[in-house]
Formats: sequence, C-alpha cells, structure tokens
Amino acid sequence: MSTHWRIVVCSLVRMDQRGGSEPAWARSVNGWINPLNVVSGYGLFAIMTTTRREIVIEGSYDGAEWHEYEFRYKPGNVMRAPPWNIPHQPRLDWQMWFAALDNPQRLSWFWRFVERLLENEPTVTALLEKNPFADKPPTSVRAQFYDHTFAGGEQKGQWWNRRLLGESFPMVHLKVPVNRAN
Repeated sequence: MSTHWRIVVCSLVRMDQRGGSEPAWARSVNGWINPLNVVSGYGLFAIMTTTRREIVIEGSYDGAEWHEYEFRYKPGNVMRAPPWNIPHQPRLDWQMWFAALDNPQRLSWFWRFVERLLENEPTVTALLEKNPFADKPPTSVRAQFYDHTFAGGEQKGQWWNRRLLGESFPMVHLKVPVNRAN
C-alpha cells in the first residue's frame, strides 16, 4: 500500500471517530497513528451542532409592534425552506452566524449595521431578503436571540422550530440632530 493510501485510510479512521462509530480495528489504528501526528481531527467545523442560535433583527415605529428583517440565507421565517447557496458564501449572513456565537454588542460592524438599518440605507437593505421598512425607516431597532432546530415532518410546511432565548442587542434609536436655527 502506498503512503498516500495509508494517509487516506488514517484520515478516514479519524473521520469515523468524529462520527462516534469507532469499531475495534479503527481504535487500534487510531492508537497507532495518534502519537505520530500524521493526520489530525482539526477542521473549521470539526464538530457540527444540531441547533442554530440565531439573531433576529427587528424594527419598530412605536416600540410596541416589531417587524423582522429577513436575511436571504440564514434561518428566520420558520415556514421558509433553507435556500441552496453553495458555492456562494453570503458575507452578511455568514457574519450574522458568527455574531450569534459572540456578543454582538462587542462587534463594531454590528453597531454600524444597525445604524444603517435605522437610516434605511439602500446599499445595506439590499443585502437583505426583506426590508419591512421599505417606505420609511424605523425609529427603533433591536435584536432577539433565538434557538432554531429543524422541524419534524409533523409540522406541515414548517422548516424550523424556534424558541426565544432573550435579548441579543438592546433597542436603539438614531440621535436626531438638534436644529440650531436662530
């Protein structure tokens, strides 16, 4: 067996180990190759989750009735099927996924994004699937944190179940400049 094929077999053993079904022969091979550091389990997504923590951004005119901004690719509307986007990687939706893994209040780009939503900036709202404030900008924007899981077949037409976890970003408003006319 060539060296290339040995590395392929060792890599497959390591992948099988990640999946949780490690037969005795694979444990034996893994015990032999571990000290050599020939292959590793490292990967950007070495462990995938079965739930998605998502930030849902909402705007309001009155602070009482809220309307969701809908992104093109990330979960939001529970009735919308996940769209196919491979090989395209939409930058905003991708960054929103990472923002949900962090505290968006610490991310400077998120503050600027919310500010542009409050201004109804066309170059920013064009990145979204749906802007519920196409005619007039909202006076307030906030972000809620939800746990999304795939819906089972019993919920006809529903792709996601979601549960509110709490506030992700507090309600903010634009500062209105003071008119200094004499």
